[in-house]
Formats: sequence, C-alpha cells, structure tokens
Amino acid sequence: MNLTDHKKQMLDLAEKLGLPASELSSTLDLLRLNEIHIVDMLPEMMLMIRSVVAEETVTYKRKSIDTVKKGLLFSFQNMFSHSSDDHQNQDKEKLLQARPHVRITPFHLESEVIFPKGSTITQITILIGLDFLKGFIGKDQETFNYLFHDEKTLLIEEFMSPEMADLVNEIAATPVLTILSEAYYKLKALELLYLLFKNLSKRQHIKHQSLRGDEIAALYRVRDAVASSLEQPLTQDELVKISGMNILKLRKLFTQVFGKGIYEYSQYLRMQEAARLIRDEYLSVSETGYQLGFTNLSYFGRLFEQHFGMKPKKWSAQHRLKDR
Repeated sequence: MNLTDHKKQMLDLAEKLGLPASELSSTLDLLRLNEIHIVDMLPEMMLMIRSVVAEETVTYKRKSIDTVKKGLLFSFQNMFSHSSDDHQNQDKEKLLQARPHVRITPFHLESEVIFPKGSTITQITILIGLDFLKGFIGKDQETFNYLFHDEKTLLIEEFMSPEMADLVNEIAATPVLTILSEAYYKLKALELLYLLFKNLSKRQHIKHQSLRGDEIAALYRVRDAVASSLEQPLTQDELVKISGMNILKLRKLFTQVFGKGIYEYSQYLRMQEAARLIRDEYLSVSETGYQLGFTNLSYFGRLFEQHFGMKPKKWSAQHRLKDR
C-alpha cells in the first residue's frame, strides 16, 4: 500500500473518530505513515494498527466519537525514538514519559493528540461498544463498574505488562491477512483486553469521580514532571505548585488515573530506568543506583528486587548473558 492509500485510510478513520478530514489533511503531511491497517467490526469493535514517524511535532484535537453511541477507546501505545545525537537527551525524556502504556477514554472525551518530532509511534487502538465489552467481561463486570458510567468523564492509564507489549508488537508485525482477517484481529484484540483487565483488577478499589479537562491537564503535568525528575524526586510543595491542587486531591486523582500513588509511580519509573541503564548502557549496579539519586545502595537493591524478583547483580548477569 502506498503513502497516498495510507493517507486516505487515515482520513477516513479520522472522520469516524470525530475529527473532520479537512482539519487533519495538512497535519498528515508532517507524518510519515509506515503502516496503517483498519479492521471495522462495528458496532462491536474497530481495531486500528498504525506506525508513524513524526517529521515535525504534530498536535491535533480529537473530538467526541459518534460512530457508536456508548463505548470506550483503548489505545495501546509503544513509542520508540530515533537515536540521533541531536535529539538524544530530548528522546531520553520522551522515553521516560511515554513508556509502553494503555490509555482508556470514553467516546465523548475530547483530547489532544501529540506526535513528538523525531519519534516513531507504534500504536494499536481498539474502539469497543459498551454492551459488547460488558458481555466480554461477563460476571466480573462489578469489578470494573467505574468504566461503564458513561455520564462521567474518566481517563485511565495503565503501564503495559511485558505480555501486552509483546502482543502489541506481534500484531503490528503481522502481515495484512486476506483470509479470516476479522477472526484473527478480533481474537487478538480480545486477548489484549484480557491482559489489560487482568492488570486493572489489581488496582486498589477507589471511588472514581468525573474529571474536568483542567484536572486531566494538571495530572499529566505532574506525571511528566515526575518522569523527568527520577534522579531527584519532587517534593510535596513542588507537586502542589505544578498541579494547582491541594495535595489530598492530587493524590486521589493521580491514583484514580494512573493506578499508583505518586511516590509508587516514581519508584516504578526509577526501577524501569535502572533496568534500562544496566541492560542497555552497561552501567554497574552501583553506577546505576548513584545515577538515579540513591545514596543507600542496599535500599536500591531491595527496591530493585521487589520490582524484578531478584537482586540487581543477578538480574544484570542474566540479561547480559542473553545478549551474547
């Protein structure tokens, strides 16, 4: 499929996703569409697989989706940045802020979509009707009841498990099928959703409240600031200043959206970055700990073991052996 066909598919999809093609056409000229594949099984679900390279930073606003009256949008996002010297530090920050994750939003939520300059985005998006989703979840609906209050504005973000990331990459790498394609993609989409809901079931039970647009924006400012400050975690006063909320409200809403408290979220990112530094940068355990702001290496080792199930030296030896 050539670039013109890719662009036409993207514009047709944009209309269904609540964004007039006239508003997006010029924007698409800044994106190189390596791949786009759409499987339309509405009103049950629609699946889109796309891989794009942003030549320049591209931003556009997605309006509410009217294709299906009630439903949710699941966006499985796995971002890989180019490694050019010009963008090395900037790319590192983007990677910290955009580790493979899933974002869940209702159809009526308007949102801003950003493709940062110099990044390749591989993304699988699933639109699914609420009635079909309820049938899929079955008797466990009550556990995820907060997702079905369509009168509320919710936003949920969850880190991808390794199993989800592997499946996303498998689906993205599968050649376009000519036989039983709907059956294949439906099964894979449901498998992704199963893994996601398995993760969501581990979240602490909290009362979900409707979110305003300014609250969502504030939470992402805090999220990005936390991700950019792994070497020196932010103080409570700094978090309050960034968010414009009192600390109790900030903690509650942050946990509601991201499934972890602010401190827990920061420690998760620090351990993920520690693993990357050991595996990809070949830093020693002590170098890694000090670089991430740990003055007590024993504490760093215990925290690493809590996240990965083994001490950092053993983890390092195993992963470097795999790379040989």
